Amino acid sequence: MAGVTLPILVIVAALVALWYAACVPMNAQQSVLEAERAGQTVTPATAAERREMGGLALTVANPTTTVAGAFAQDRPRLPAPHQVVAELWDTTIGKKITSKRSLVFHAGITLGPTLLGFVIGSLAGIALAVGIVHSRVMDLSVMPWAIASQTIPILAIAPMIIVVLNSVGIQGLLPKAIISAYLSFFPVTVGMVKGLRAPSPADLDLMRTWNASATRTLVSLRLPSSLPYLFASLKIAVAAALVGAIIGELPTGAVRGLGARLLAGSYYGQTIQIWSALFGAAIVAAVLVAVIAAVERLTLRRMGLA
Repeated sequence: MAGVTLPILVIVAALVALWYAACVPMNAQQSVLEAERAGQTVTPATAAERREMGGLALTVANPTTTVAGAFAQDRPRLPAPHQVVAELWDTTIGKKITSKRSLVFHAGITLGPTLLGFVIGSLAGIALAVGIVHSRVMDLSVMPWAIASQTIPILAIAPMIIVVLNSVGIQGLLPKAIISAYLSFFPVTVGMVKGLRAPSPADLDLMRTWNASATRTLVSLRLPSSLPYLFASLKIAVAAALVGAIIGELPTGAVRGLGARLLAGSYYGQTIQIWSALFGAAIVAAVLVAVIAAVERLTLRRMGLA
């Protein structure tokens, strides 16, 4: 256990140290301006000299002012780790779940379309994979289109989906779920195609020797063999579904959800709020992936595959 945990902690510590180091040049200019407004002596003295030297040079010229101020700004360019942690704590533990300032509340709003889109996308991906494996025509026609669909930027297609569905009276949860399904069906499709084709030719010949139908071969051989591939693709799909739900909130100008927190932080220059919402989304994705991993271990253990 120590051999696994220690390298992770070392990497995390190195990333945090780099993060703190990056805060100084990123926030140096703002630190000097705040010090100047507070009446402190700032060098270089003129605005032209400050523009010419830039933030990094100001860090050297004013080490005490810039370093101390870089970690304590209300609206920094790059928030320090402890500021993000404090914001996360305040908006999760420090607020009631029903509060509109609670990150848990907003995460719950985003979780609805995420799970619905994940279910829709997963079922569509499994159905497409079964058709592709059993039909040469679908393999040659549908699979290239499925691949081509992922080349379209989701930021371009999301507003189109929202507008089209809104024009026919479909609003709220479903448009965001469809965007999530759009992102999540592809990894499931690819993973299931690989899994359904995993049985060896000898196993398939044996099923034909027993005069098994295509349906029996699918249920008794192909589906059990595809489970490791399916769960691996589901982990990717659920994270993609969360991204889709967040993106689906952006074009609508939503006031609730993780996407709304990102929008509000962007409108008012609240970078700490933006970063806390990003980390909140990452935590939600990690929890969802962990749930799928637990189901995977339980399922494969019961089937004798793990």
